Amino acid sequence: MTTQRYRLLTLLTCIGMFMVLIAGVLVTNTDSGRGCGSDWPLCNGRFVPAYTVESMVEYSHRMISGLVGLLVGAAYLVTWFWKPARHKENVLYAGGALLFTLMQAVLGAMAVVWEQSSLVLALHFGISLFAFTCTWLLYTVAKRQDLQQSGQPNDSSRMIKPQTVLTFPKAMFRSIVAVLVYCYGVVYLGAYIRHTSSGGACEGWPLCNGEIVPELTGSTAVAFAHRIAALLLLVLIAVLVIYVRKSAGNSSELASIANKALALVFLQVISGGLLAFTISSEDVYIFTGLLHTIIISALFSMLVLLAIRARQLSR
Repeated sequence: MTTQRYRLLTLLTCIGMFMVLIAGVLVTNTDSGRGCGSDWPLCNGRFVPAYTVESMVEYSHRMISGLVGLLVGAAYLVTWFWKPARHKENVLYAGGALLFTLMQAVLGAMAVVWEQSSLVLALHFGISLFAFTCTWLLYTVAKRQDLQQSGQPNDSSRMIKPQTVLTFPKAMFRSIVAVLVYCYGVVYLGAYIRHTSSGGACEGWPLCNGEIVPELTGSTAVAFAHRIAALLLLVLIAVLVIYVRKSAGNSSELASIANKALALVFLQVISGGLLAFTISSEDVYIFTGLLHTIIISALFSMLVLLAIRARQLSR
């Protein structure tokens, strides 16, 4: 094993976990969760299922998840047993990826064998999001270590000036964590809406059924709550960016990460509007749903990275 191969392994693991996220969204958006009946790991009692759209989508999700699970396991074993990779950060991220991948697999199997409520099913995406974030963080660390060993400058060294490497108040770290927790709540609410098919209850965008505040009953209340929560997330991240810039400086690494989070949350709001406009077109809605998932995955991972770097630099 070399640092280049270790970096490649972590990259493949990260890409694989991203594909698991995408496949999971496809299962939900195409209503293919019961495409294999109540059988697991077989599909309708067969190793190779009969061809239907639902069964192929669900079984493809299972196959991808299984292969990526092997990659996650391999990344963890290499991280633990290969001494050059056995750093605290590496082990933490590799272990987190393995833990959340196992949780994801168990929850997915339970959802197939025993029908779960939408409240429980919405957790599945949240756990997958944590698993993806861990694999992404593991890759970023492996990349940095590979570049350091080869003597090449990494992104952080080009971005941070020596005078900006300082310690910052713990209050900034706590603020970032608070926004991160709130972001997860918004993600969970969005996943719940997907599993209950409540997105269409709010027609139009940015108004809901042509009203600033619609009648808050049933699915309409849930969909409207998600829109308000997403708007508040945009405001909170904007305020957080100002706080980080003031505390760390405009040219600091923390400010750069915060700026990326702000750009992503803005794109997330726009992609939410696209969802509202395309919900009546099933074929297009699948792609706008995927776009929404990609952006929120990047946003959540960016906020986690911001929290980690703020914790490392806080006093």
